[in-house]
Amino acid sequence: MKNILVPIGSSANAKNTLQYAIEFATVMQANVYVFRAFSLTAKAGAMINLDSIVAREQVASVKAVVDKVDTKNINVQIISAKGGVIDSLETIQKELGIDLVIVGQRPNGLQEAYFLGRVAGSLVKQTDIPVLVIPNGYVYKPIKKVLTAIKSGIVKNKVSVKPLEDIIETFKAKMHLLQVKTQDFLPEDLEFYSELAILTSSYNSSENATLFQGVLEHINKHNPDIICVFRRKRGFFKKLWEQNTIKKIDFESRVPLLVLKGAE
Repeated sequence: MKNILVPIGSSANAKNTLQYAIEFATVMQANVYVFRAFSLTAKAGAMINLDSIVAREQVASVKAVVDKVDTKNINVQIISAKGGVIDSLETIQKELGIDLVIVGQRPNGLQEAYFLGRVAGSLVKQTDIPVLVIPNGYVYKPIKKVLTAIKSGIVKNKVSVKPLEDIIETFKAKMHLLQVKTQDFLPEDLEFYSELAILTSSYNSSENATLFQGVLEHINKHNPDIICVFRRKRGFFKKLWEQNTIKKIDFESRVPLLVLKGAE
């Protein structure tokens, strides 16, 4: 894991998210790219290059956040791009090769009923890059326990598991694998991808209506420092594809949430 991207906005949680990312990157020995996207509405008669002006303002705004955190001698670079977050991320990925996106949970202004805001939700649902979501106000601590919740043990792409493997190996963490058997559980879901099995320190299964209910049932028992799930079309966030915000009644985590791309 070499390059970590941290999209931040004007939220008061931006500093907290960035500090977590820096602490995490210090252990992973990774570079941190702090990013903000911007867009403009064209005005008739404009005679100056607004793009360059706004870009400078965005960089200055991000730098003000960076100046408030302890960078711990990590290589922190500031970048900005015109357009939406997803489109910008695709361009950044081509140029830099991003291994992980670390993003805040939701803006302060969003109702408490929501677990993920628009930016975090869109990153989770629309990008194939692994996303680590940091709850508002969460203070970094070393990752010793990982709770990975799955419906199916099938993972067709080895690359999908690599971020989880890197975290477990670097932090010397133990991973508990929880398989939640819902109503649409299939016999073939019992087959486990070998790379996932190797990372597993302990395992159990439960029968629940949703993955979220399974996690709720077992989270206090395992007390993880991070929860990991796979984003699948037949699985996590299955019913939420059309919206980018995610309500707490559908899923919630009080510890960092790592979302990996699973099998299609």
